[in-house]
Amino acid sequence: MDAFTFDISKYPPMPRARGLFVTATDTEVGKTLVAGGIARSLRSAGRRVEVFKPVATGCRRTREGLVSADGEFLAACSDSRRTLSQITPLRFVTAVAPNVAARREHRDVELNEIFDAYVQMVESSPDAVIVEGTGGLLSPISDEFWVIHLARLIALPVVIVARAGLGTINHTLLTIYAARSAGLHVAGVVVNRYRLEPMPGPASSEEPPPMGDDDYAIFTNPQQIADRGNVKVLALVPDEKANNVAKATIGDDSQYVIDQVDWMRLMDQPQEPRTKRR
Repeated sequence: MDAFTFDISKYPPMPRARGLFVTATDTEVGKTLVAGGIARSLRSAGRRVEVFKPVATGCRRTREGLVSADGEFLAACSDSRRTLSQITPLRFVTAVAPNVAARREHRDVELNEIFDAYVQMVESSPDAVIVEGTGGLLSPISDEFWVIHLARLIALPVVIVARAGLGTINHTLLTIYAARSAGLHVAGVVVNRYRLEPMPGPASSEEPPPMGDDDYAIFTNPQQIADRGNVKVLALVPDEKANNVAKATIGDDSQYVIDQVDWMRLMDQPQEPRTKRR
């Protein structure tokens, strides 16, 4: 199989749902925080929202089994009544790509566990589903089944979470290109850890610090992404100490920014035509 055809013909079709697929330009960019913030925003607006993180690595061992901190965070943000094992059906201890973690832990990547859990979630008829991928779109779940295959199967509009600083233009445009090449609809980009003020100068200085190169990159990157990628930048989520997935907290300013987006409207956007793909 040519890996870059993203062929999904041999996998079972998934039920259609109203929701969003949250991915990122890289790992540790903040897609879990953003996905949780979207879920919390929808829940606060009176929507019944379900969350789904199909696979997680770096999980901790408990008496009840492996637990994903990301899954716990998403569950808290959505006030979901589903079990953590239903929210994150595949869990591994080793903090590497799932297919590598599975080999190290002498396990198989059971894709049917992902498919079955997703079907059960959709059949519970939530108002919206928020699915958070693992790593980026081209991160492998199994050797042949990557995050982008799952995104194609469930066919939800894609929200891309990007870094704020230098290098994010290239990473974000590559992710947009990969998504559109696979026939996915990109609903927009969320820039995370956006610094609203320049880095502070010396403590004795009474003058505001000049904008350095890194600050200038952060300031100009969102418009560059919007213009070069022909995409909407949906939100600039600030770099806030209260944003902490492990503690299940989202800062007030960050949640406010996320709340300003009409996420339900983005779910209604039609999928782009799937051409040149099997």
